[in-house]
Amino acid sequence: MRTYQNKQELIQAIQTQYQKYIAEFANIPEAQKDLAVEGVDKTPSQNLAYQLGWLNLMLEWDRKEKQGLAVQTPTPDYKWNQLGGLYQSFYNKYGNTTLQTQVDELNALVDQFTSWIDSLSEAELFEVGQRKWATTKARWSLWRWIDINTVSPFTTFRTKIRKWKKLAL
Repeated sequence: MRTYQNKQELIQAIQTQYQKYIAEFANIPEAQKDLAVEGVDKTPSQNLAYQLGWLNLMLEWDRKEKQGLAVQTPTPDYKWNQLGGLYQSFYNKYGNTTLQTQVDELNALVDQFTSWIDSLSEAELFEVGQRKWATTKARWSLWRWIDINTVSPFTTFRTKIRKWKKLAL
């Protein structure tokens, strides 16, 4: 896993990988947004819904903790061994709009997400134990949660959507 020297480097990595990722959706016809192809585990709409789901979920965790509420990760309805059901809830919640709407929502959400990161101190981002929701047995800091739900999937899902386009278009 990649590491970061400071929050600006993390934000830059998110923005760089996101721009490459989101550009892949520019030429996908709306009529094919839900087309499943063999060898690719997500449709274009599911791909975007997954990203919308995780980013919104992380912001929700942080909002709730700041309000003094207990945060159950990943959600009260799903445990970590039930991620398939969680992903389906993302597809249901965020996948019932047009592809362009999903892209627009994700553009705005990535801006909100990077603003949230920018509002955090270096200690909050890089020191373990700064958020209860991020403190696991593995002792992850916020930057690891952020990387694993932004830079990593933007990179790997770009490959998946490119494969989908090669097979479907």
